[in-house]
Amino acid sequence: MANKKSLKWYNLYFERLMALIAIVNLSLVLFNLSYVPWRDFYLRRIPEIVQIYDPIKGIEPNRETENYLKKVKALEQQVSQTGLTSPEVKTQLEEISRLSRDMIDGNPFAAVGKSGTLETIKNRMRKQTNHESAKVAFATFWSPAYLSQKGWLNEINFFNKQIAPLIATNYYRKIGENGDFYNLFWLIDLPFVGLFAIELLGRCFILRRRHPSFSWLNAILWRWYDLFLLLPFWRWLRIIPVVVRLDQAQLLNLQPLRRQINQVFVANFAEELTEIVVVRVINQMQGSIQRGDLTRWLSQQQNLRPYVDINNVNELEAIAGIFLQTVVYQVLPQIKPEIVALLRHNIATVFAQVPVYRNLHNLPGLGEVQTQLSEQLATQITTNLYKAIVNAIEDPVGAKLSSQLVQHFSQALGAEVQKKHVLSEIQSLFSDLLEEIKINYVQRLSQEDIEQIVEQTRQVRTKAPIQPVVDKNPALPETRK
Repeated sequence: MANKKSLKWYNLYFERLMALIAIVNLSLVLFNLSYVPWRDFYLRRIPEIVQIYDPIKGIEPNRETENYLKKVKALEQQVSQTGLTSPEVKTQLEEISRLSRDMIDGNPFAAVGKSGTLETIKNRMRKQTNHESAKVAFATFWSPAYLSQKGWLNEINFFNKQIAPLIATNYYRKIGENGDFYNLFWLIDLPFVGLFAIELLGRCFILRRRHPSFSWLNAILWRWYDLFLLLPFWRWLRIIPVVVRLDQAQLLNLQPLRRQINQVFVANFAEELTEIVVVRVINQMQGSIQRGDLTRWLSQQQNLRPYVDINNVNELEAIAGIFLQTVVYQVLPQIKPEIVALLRHNIATVFAQVPVYRNLHNLPGLGEVQTQLSEQLATQITTNLYKAIVNAIEDPVGAKLSSQLVQHFSQALGAEVQKKHVLSEIQSLFSDLLEEIKINYVQRLSQEDIEQIVEQTRQVRTKAPIQPVVDKNPALPETRK
């Protein structure tokens, strides 16, 4: 017992360890997928990550924009040494103006999908210099007259804070021989994939030992969700095995979510299945009526497919007999007082309508006689009628006559119904009735709150006592919960 308990805890800790490793792998996958879109954020907040991860994504500084920023830095140093009006500064300003025109015309941001960044740069420069043309705005900004008028320190601070960070976000990304962007993330992902592959093989080996009937394919399909951990593409799908493993490791409770998903699925399936079954039954009944099965049933004739009797008993007659005996021997004795009261009231009403009796009723003492007479008549009529019914049932001759009456009534009814006008009218009415049921009630079935029914069923199932089940098959391994 202790060994089983310790083994159970060992399995739980192993599941938790593998779940945590899967979480780490999924986090790396999500970081890799988000790195390029969020690189600007990492560059501003955590530049160390950019320095480490850029080589993995094949990202290098863009030569054109990198050279542009270097020229601006050289200009700052030259101005600090020789002043803004020196010939060296003038030459450098002309060079930066030319590079600005080349940057606008060539758009080095487009190769990595950052053309919007260039538009932001142009808009900020237009606003700063009050020029509608971006080229004119850059030429004005990098002119000695403008910088002298606006102040070198103010304008260069504007550039370093508003323009330079945007230019610095541009980069160049290598393209591999397959035509896709260079990406070495598979080197980081490979150890995790290898570990998960070894784990999957081990689990499949244990499954096949516990269940010799399992093939390798069956064992792998038993852990189908782990296959997402091995795919070199669509890595974001690894969230599926991660969530399943967290549930298996008891680190995440997915029971409410699983119940809700099952409820939605069962509700939709039950609604469609109910409609299909009901409509199919009604269609079969309509087809049976149109084929004349109603006529053959009424006439009790044999069909090409004869009626199958499994017990040599006329169930309708047997049910009618049981019903009649129950009414006579069980129901009527219980409702006898109500029947007597009803007859007494009717007898009293009849006496009250007779003129002579109304005159006699005014004489002293005759009111009580009327009540007693009504009570005796009602009781006598009820008793005699009940005895007559019982005698008719228990009398063999009466039972035979009653049977003959029912049989003759059935034959006469069948013969009359088979008449063409009666039969066609009945068939038409039955067919229309079924069509109305299909239109009205089947639609109500589909509109009924199936989800509420499923929830009520689940509550009944959870409140019901659990019956022990003897399972002859070996228990499935705990690796799948």
